[in-house]
Amino acid sequence: MASDLESLPRVDWVIEAAANPSVLAGVDGKSSSRQLVEHNLFGVANTLEFCGRSGAGLVLLSTSRVYSIAELGALPLRTEAEAFHLDGSMTLPPGVSACGVTEEFSTRQPISLYGATKLASETLALEYGFTRGFPVWINRCGVMAGAGQFGTAEQGIFSYWIHAHASGRPLRYIGFGGHGWQVRDALHPEDLGDLILRQIRSGSSGGNRILNASGGVRNSTSLAQLTAWCNRRFHPRSPQPEDRSRSFDVPWLILDSERARRELDWTPRRDLESILQEIACHARENSGWLDQCGVT
Repeated sequence: MASDLESLPRVDWVIEAAANPSVLAGVDGKSSSRQLVEHNLFGVANTLEFCGRSGAGLVLLSTSRVYSIAELGALPLRTEAEAFHLDGSMTLPPGVSACGVTEEFSTRQPISLYGATKLASETLALEYGFTRGFPVWINRCGVMAGAGQFGTAEQGIFSYWIHAHASGRPLRYIGFGGHGWQVRDALHPEDLGDLILRQIRSGSSGGNRILNASGGVRNSTSLAQLTAWCNRRFHPRSPQPEDRSRSFDVPWLILDSERARRELDWTPRRDLESILQEIACHARENSGWLDQCGVT
């Protein structure tokens, strides 16, 4: 009888992308906290067992939401052109600059149940790789954005906002004064794919194993600015302000991917305009997309 290892398929690398990818997972009534842990942490443990037995390398897709909500909420900000900006005239904590949040930024709790499962997965992956002798890369991804993405606010605010705007669905600016000044940056899947290929080709060479992967400052925008962009391409809309706070929201989160550039000569090629245009074309051609995604 063949051993268990001999019965495994030949795999050189595994890309671990399975997750319940929402900062509200486990608390939104759609899934339990137990289900969240089973999907996001126990699933990774099963993948790591496979890698340990087969010798396959691992690329783990993590998230920017491993960074401390309290520390992000305390960053000094100023308002300009309907968007929050980091106030560089004030003293900044370690791990953040005008270029964004680096991998050295605080991961101190709270980070949400979702962020906690992803941070725990990172630690487990690195320990497995060290103990069992297989290469591990971890990508802390910013907001993914592109045509065909599930149009839910939790899983892709850029896709959701453009599709909702184009289809005439109600839009709300929630929290932070209800102005829509909160800022995130967008990363196209093609650029993430390019980073993963570079990591696989680099094999088990040394260097930092945790990398931010995001569009950065040049691919960042506020909800108010995104609404103005949509108003120029679709019918004008005026989102309703809703000035209530939510525990897991942050006003400004842009990742600095300088380490990935330095380690692997990687920078995102797709700019924000091309990403938004791609989503807008998809919205025009798929008017019922949010219904297909189950968005009520």
